[in-house]
Amino acid sequence: MSQLPDYVASAQPNPSSNRVPWLTTTAATYAGIMLWFAFWTGLPSGGTDVAGGALSQGLLFALVALVVAAFICHFGFYYVPATLGMKTGLPLYIVGTSTYGVTGGFLMPGFLMGCLQFGWLSVNGYFSGLGFALMAGQEPGGAMHFGVGIIWAVIAAFVGLKGIKYVGMVASYMPIFPVVILLYLLVCTIGGAFNFNPQAAIDTGIAAAAAAEPPRTIEAVGLYGSGVLGSLAGQLGVLSLICAYVVGFFATAGAAGCDMGSNNKDAKAVQLAGLVGVAGATIFTGGVALIAAAGTHGMEGVTSLNPYENMKAIVGSQIGGVFIFLLAIAAFPGACFSSLIAANSFKTTLPKVNPFVSCGIGTLVACLLIVTGLAGKAGTVFGFIGASFGPVCGAMMADYFLAKQKWAGPRAGFNPAGWVSWGVGFFVGGAPLVGLFATVIPCPPVSAFVVGFVLYYVLAKAGFESKVLDMPQRIDVENEE
Repeated sequence: MSQLPDYVASAQPNPSSNRVPWLTTTAATYAGIMLWFAFWTGLPSGGTDVAGGALSQGLLFALVALVVAAFICHFGFYYVPATLGMKTGLPLYIVGTSTYGVTGGFLMPGFLMGCLQFGWLSVNGYFSGLGFALMAGQEPGGAMHFGVGIIWAVIAAFVGLKGIKYVGMVASYMPIFPVVILLYLLVCTIGGAFNFNPQAAIDTGIAAAAAAEPPRTIEAVGLYGSGVLGSLAGQLGVLSLICAYVVGFFATAGAAGCDMGSNNKDAKAVQLAGLVGVAGATIFTGGVALIAAAGTHGMEGVTSLNPYENMKAIVGSQIGGVFIFLLAIAAFPGACFSSLIAANSFKTTLPKVNPFVSCGIGTLVACLLIVTGLAGKAGTVFGFIGASFGPVCGAMMADYFLAKQKWAGPRAGFNPAGWVSWGVGFFVGGAPLVGLFATVIPCPPVSAFVVGFVLYYVLAKAGFESKVLDMPQRIDVENEE
């Protein structure tokens, strides 16, 4: 009989007696993630350079698409990992051994999760640096922007390694800032939102691109070419754009629901935590951002669809500067937590490597992404993350249903069904990012999820799963007395 590796054999499930209320833990944590300004401020543009962005088919359609995306995050990406965490009391890097094998589990999803955290660190540093630059009246892309972004990333990485407990004491209060600011923006802009003209937004975007140096030619978003206002192509394009942006942003957090769910008492707690912290928070933050962008379009001083960049024009120079500062400060704990997740992942998968070395290399990569401006291309970053973890969540769901809605247990070696489904799913999700099949693959992160699910299911039924190993210490909360 194959033996369990040490990292699996030593894993201790969190018993049901140690579980805590869902509202102040899982729901609050996810709400804090969705309140991060780098997410919601980029939603109106969809993180891409298209005329009218997510609003090119009107505000109402954008809000409907947002609701669809929010529930895809909840039911597709969060619910199964969180339920598996609740039932087993085990973290993602152990639960994932069922899908990818005890040998493959070192790399997927554990090591991959750690690596991608530095992508989040770079985005956090980039936009926080941008906030300080805007507050000081400096131009984006200047020395202050990149300098603060680099310092931000380095300090956050250090604190994540050594002092996260101190950040945790203030992190629980930080979400207050974005909530208050979002409500203030809603009050200031909702009146103008009723007069929003999507065709004017499209025309403005096309004209701005033509006047740029060098001039650019862009069109309204459309899945199969130009998205004419009211056309099916345009509406499918907006739906795909918003879902790709939201789901791509959420993908790793969804898989991490396994760790979150291990602290929940039952299935009801998992469901409520997701409805409030995932779907509810996404609809609130994204909805306000869309309304704010629509309500201020055409206003003097408003230069883009990004409420963060237009904060001073919306609420006034003095208040806007304070809001920008507070949003940047509120993002710092998130950068520290990303570093902590990366450090924990590397300590598990690379136990012989000093975490200061492994995390230092990751931080250097994050800094390079900041100074090159790649971290500012939120849509691309989210797309890559969605392509990476879309098939992970899809395969985990297939594995869950094949095991009759339970955790199958750790599998030997590299589980072929998991690795093949991930490889093909990652190609499907990542190909549009490099210009391949861009008009063929709708909503790449969701397509990657579907491919991961279907391929794993088919391969498992065909016998391409490695055998399950005995794990004496495993539990099933639903069967506990």
